[in-house]
Amino acid sequence: MSVTAVQSSDSTATVSLAGVRPAVSADRLLADLVPPRHFADARFSTYRANPDHPSQASTLARLGEVAEQIATPAPTGLRALLSRRRTAPAVYMDGGFGVGKTHLLTSLAHAVTEALGPGAAAYGTFVEYTNLVGALGFLPTVDALAAKHLVCIDEFELDDPGDTVLMSRLLRELADRGVALAATSNTLPDALGEGRFAAEDFLREIQALADRFEVLRVDGEDYRHRSVVTDTEPLSAATVRAAAATHPGAALDDFCDLLAHLATVHPSRYGALLDGVELVGLTDVTPVTRQEVALRLVVLVDRLYDRDVPVLLAGVDGAAPGSLFTEEMLRGGYRKKYYRALSRLGALAAEGRRLTTTG
Repeated sequence: MSVTAVQSSDSTATVSLAGVRPAVSADRLLADLVPPRHFADARFSTYRANPDHPSQASTLARLGEVAEQIATPAPTGLRALLSRRRTAPAVYMDGGFGVGKTHLLTSLAHAVTEALGPGAAAYGTFVEYTNLVGALGFLPTVDALAAKHLVCIDEFELDDPGDTVLMSRLLRELADRGVALAATSNTLPDALGEGRFAAEDFLREIQALADRFEVLRVDGEDYRHRSVVTDTEPLSAATVRAAAATHPGAALDDFCDLLAHLATVHPSRYGALLDGVELVGLTDVTPVTRQEVALRLVVLVDRLYDRDVPVLLAGVDGAAPGSLFTEEMLRGGYRKKYYRALSRLGALAAEGRRLTTTG
């Protein structure tokens, strides 16, 4: 992997993501299917269910039962012959942004791993699994994941028909081999008050598997409480550059340069793009107007969030970046991805701002 360094005004070398050319093997793609660093400490015991939303506590309790079921050995010998064939559990958590679904999903993966040992559970986003199929091929992916006791899919996406059919087939193959499944998806914020969740769409798209999945609805408000990516007072470009120059492991890029570079890197390698990066500073941030560029940015934000990498954002001429996506995008078919990215990037930007005031 080649890396380009830029020289700051105080002669401190800072990495430029636009100069990183990551190479990722299929083995690494498999090895990376674990809960992200952001949720390394997530456990059922650390989830704080909101008493105003009882579905959170009920989902927490049910997932504890699922973890115990997965960890309980299947009967063997005569008992196996006399008992009914046990079906591996399959659960789907449906709810809005920031209600703790990913915390619960990673807690389930950790519980199964702690009970059965390293490698017992695979954890990844919908995009990471489709990228894995692209890298390994469909049958090798099935064989690799069939060795797991549990496969977790975060942010199941329904906006790409081809990928949805692919994932439906993958889940069916894994379920037929006795692998337990757990998935999450999001409901748009403007639909929460109307009782419209994504479960119906999910069950329709997975077709033959629909009757195997148990839907767990998780109500609540976005705990990050952010719909935009910055506070009202923007960071200046000078502040972003100064913070990047003094922070170990920092990367500093012009926003448009980074977006152009992302077009040359396969999304499956965006995680490797961030190897060793502890802070990302972006200058000249402006709204993204092209859909394909915006979708690549969403994947990068997900990888930044997975790794807990704080972000510093400076708008053009010191202006606030505001919403990264156009109103048309936020009303379109990929709007769930964009709302998720705004929520997550808002949390990372808040952490970045904190570093500029305490560091």
